[in-house]
Amino acid sequence: MRRMLVEKNVPLQPYNTFGIVARAPLLVRVRGEEDVHAVLADPALAAMPRFVLGGGSNIVLTGDVKPLVLKVEVRGRRLVEATDKAWIVEAGAGENWHDTVAWTLAQGFPGMENLALIPGTVGASPVQNIGAYGVELQDRFDSLDAIDLQTGRLFTLDAAQCAFGYRDSIFKHTATGPNDLGLAGRALILRVRFRLPRPWTPVLGYLDLERRRQEEGVEHPTARQIFDWVCEVRRAKLPDPRVIGNAGSFFKNPTVTPEQCADIIARDPKIVHYPMPDGTIKLAAGWLIDACGWKGKSVGNAGVYEKQALVLVNRGVARTETSATGGEVMTLAKAIQTSVYERFGIRLEPEPVVV
Repeated sequence: MRRMLVEKNVPLQPYNTFGIVARAPLLVRVRGEEDVHAVLADPALAAMPRFVLGGGSNIVLTGDVKPLVLKVEVRGRRLVEATDKAWIVEAGAGENWHDTVAWTLAQGFPGMENLALIPGTVGASPVQNIGAYGVELQDRFDSLDAIDLQTGRLFTLDAAQCAFGYRDSIFKHTATGPNDLGLAGRALILRVRFRLPRPWTPVLGYLDLERRRQEEGVEHPTARQIFDWVCEVRRAKLPDPRVIGNAGSFFKNPTVTPEQCADIIARDPKIVHYPMPDGTIKLAAGWLIDACGWKGKSVGNAGVYEKQALVLVNRGVARTETSATGGEVMTLAKAIQTSVYERFGIRLEPEPVVV
């Protein structure tokens, strides 16, 4: 039987895509539910607060992480079921997200190609309800297995029980009473299953993808072609975290009423906006930030990416002592929020979790 290994004073720079210098006094690698059971069976560890860490692509570390860090490293990918209507595919929460998307295509299971090159792990995908180029995780979600960090009980959730919203889920909300359903800090995701519809139909609504389709003269693109286009577009716009530390899109795209949008358009006719099915209007946060003059600006070693104002980057040497600090990142973020609010009356909400 594999024994739980408790590691001490672990550097966390390799485990956050911003490359921020921080340490975990105690860290346990979770490769299955037995590791969580071992933590709960240890009197000292069971009494500690806990922090679940996946790929570190959606966090800003503002100092050492004092709670016990549970580093999710559950592996494995498999086809669970194939029916006339869908392929059901399962992946361990510790698997790399992009590699999993590529694997599904290689196995002949299309449907996740629009979500290519999103950084992070499989386990983080339902927490954030990740999305890109017209597809959200909830559109391809079947169910997940998780473990209660207080009792060690295993449980399964379907899409309705995950309470998905825009970059939101039950895993981002804290329960404030015995009947509340928030699972933030209470659960660790072990495995996620995806429902990939058959027959496959391409999702090409986004301008960047439609432009690529027209440029290449492809009337009916394959899933692999869409995957390649998404990768090309993302690489042209977004920095590789392995080269420039970042957490991807730092702010959520805000939604406003049609009346609010009309008021902003009257002052700024070029504002980028998208009508939503529920009647609200989604605004491009990157455009708002750029309009306030932040693109390319810095606070200390934290900066706004020159090619995409929605991305904050580590201008120091990531994963070294000259790295940007979490404090610098958050000071920059708050200054941007203030500028956007003062000019447009809109409060930008950060996507990453601040630790």
